[in-house]
Amino acid sequence: MKQVDACAQAARDYSLIQSAVEFLTNHWLDQPGLDDLARHLTLSPAHCQKLFKRWCGLSPKEFVQAITVDHARRLLEGSASILETAHEVGLSGGGRLHDLFVSHEAMTPGDYKRRGEGVEISYGFHASPFGTALVMATIRGVAGIAFVDSGNDGGSEKAREAALADMTRRWPKARYSEIPAHTAHHARDIFDPGRWSPGRPTPLVLIGTDFEVRVWEALLKIPMGQAVSYGDLARHLGVPKAARAVGSAVGRNPISFVVPCHRVLRGDGSLGGYHWGLTRKRAMIGWETGHIAGKVT
Repeated sequence: MKQVDACAQAARDYSLIQSAVEFLTNHWLDQPGLDDLARHLTLSPAHCQKLFKRWCGLSPKEFVQAITVDHARRLLEGSASILETAHEVGLSGGGRLHDLFVSHEAMTPGDYKRRGEGVEISYGFHASPFGTALVMATIRGVAGIAFVDSGNDGGSEKAREAALADMTRRWPKARYSEIPAHTAHHARDIFDPGRWSPGRPTPLVLIGTDFEVRVWEALLKIPMGQAVSYGDLARHLGVPKAARAVGSAVGRNPISFVVPCHRVLRGDGSLGGYHWGLTRKRAMIGWETGHIAGKVT
């Protein structure tokens, strides 16, 4: 019951934040302030400020700055060298989500070609800063993270079924069991920065084609607070003419947020697409900006 209540509260908060992000994104040229946002959400300014700061550690004005197109373009400055630098120094640089709490391995090509046959996957729905999250794991580590498109009820049964179906069709022959107790500690480790620790990394299991895994491993090298373009990824992988194929692999990333496909933008600095919605992509960028600024408590 407590888990359901937490998911419901997270969904209510995310619904408000979703509306806030959409409002700020659509009106960023006007530089809306706290009072403007509070009126839009029909909240008191104090409640609005508290909710927004608790969610990402940024004021509405600071968040506007984080999600404007100019900000996105600044993220891309020098992006061609970001992955090259990461490749040269390995994964020892500061500021990388991967460095902080992730280790990973990939299943063999044979495992993938069997479409998950013989693989046992547990799953559960958990609260996150970005709404209700579906977390999936094998005995070796986290294999999938998706988000539930929901209203204020913590995710309707239909919405949860849709999120689960979207993920399970990737590995149709795997055996799935809803065991939230098996995935709860992963959710805590992933969404609570206070638990990020190189001494206790969250293990990931990448299940995809060889090319997809190469793309996802490259995504793990993008520092928090930075972004690259699809073309940059393609050049880094040695396939400069395959930006579209790289984009498709990015879109099929099964471990949202942790494998940071939200840090990939179009070459012109616009956000491009995102499997779990552009609002979440903006939200993740702003949330990470808050952590980089050291303003999240």
